[in-house]
Amino acid sequence: MRVLIKGAGVAGLTVALELMRRGIEVDVVERADKVATGASSFAGGMLAPWCERESADEAVLTLGRMAADWWEWALPGQVTRNGTLVVTPGRDVSELTRFAGRTRGCDWLDGAGIEALEPSLGGRFRKALLFRDEAHLDPRKALAGLHQVLVENGIHFHFGHDFDDTVKGFDRVIDCTGATAIGTTRGLRGVRGEMLFLETSEISLSRPVRLLHPRVPLYVVPRDDNRFMVGATMIESDDAGPMSARSLMELLNSAYALHPAFGEARVVETGVGVRPAYADNLPRVTVEGRRICVNGFHRHGFLLGPAMARQVAEILTNTIPNSERHCS
Repeated sequence: MRVLIKGAGVAGLTVALELMRRGIEVDVVERADKVATGASSFAGGMLAPWCERESADEAVLTLGRMAADWWEWALPGQVTRNGTLVVTPGRDVSELTRFAGRTRGCDWLDGAGIEALEPSLGGRFRKALLFRDEAHLDPRKALAGLHQVLVENGIHFHFGHDFDDTVKGFDRVIDCTGATAIGTTRGLRGVRGEMLFLETSEISLSRPVRLLHPRVPLYVVPRDDNRFMVGATMIESDDAGPMSARSLMELLNSAYALHPAFGEARVVETGVGVRPAYADNLPRVTVEGRRICVNGFHRHGFLLGPAMARQVAEILTNTIPNSERHCS
């Protein structure tokens, strides 16, 4: 069997690796000139199914629990398993109780426990939740790593092309084009996410920190070289234009509430990604003849990409029937 995958974002690359491991011949076509140019490159990279369960369907937790293991198998050494810390300003501690009540898998920490884990946050918060089994990775490094692994194993990439579904020589076409399919795929909408990178040597974090800010909740994810990814807004829009002044100010204000040293940090990058989503915010694998569509990841591309890729592989190897598969 020979398969063409359209799109070299997180969906396309995870599908390619799952098919490759089953001995299926794969080509990947991407209209950009390299990987990591779409919404996947602006992701937080948090493999946090228990935290996401607070506002998402149980399926996100059920299928997302295996994501950290999958990424560690695919890219040994790139997954950091230090958990996720959730904090809130002292006057809003009740928000932690609400958050914990909507999910599971967390431990309560007091001020001393917070400082022991994250000395930079010492004395700033009285209570926190620690989700010990969660993990994170750097999305851009992960996508580049997957690309390298695939190339080294003989997968052919065609950059700067946009083959249509009638291209000959392939038995199946897997559409992983993400937001590009908005407007042509029924029920798919765009959700705009905005992020920024701050650089400062005055703060050190070992794990993603989520701040349950009363106006603008945010997460801060540590990267290399004293950089921190700060995100992210969720706006019902498919506008991929530059970040608005309001969003920039709100994210910076929330980061300052997490730690005042962020007020002196350098803003080294801002970014906007349009994330495709269905009405239930769950991804789907849809089969139409020889074409399979994988889309609708909302903000869960790295968390649910492995599970959806496995569904595609099972369809092609006749492990499950050809049908529309939801994240369930």
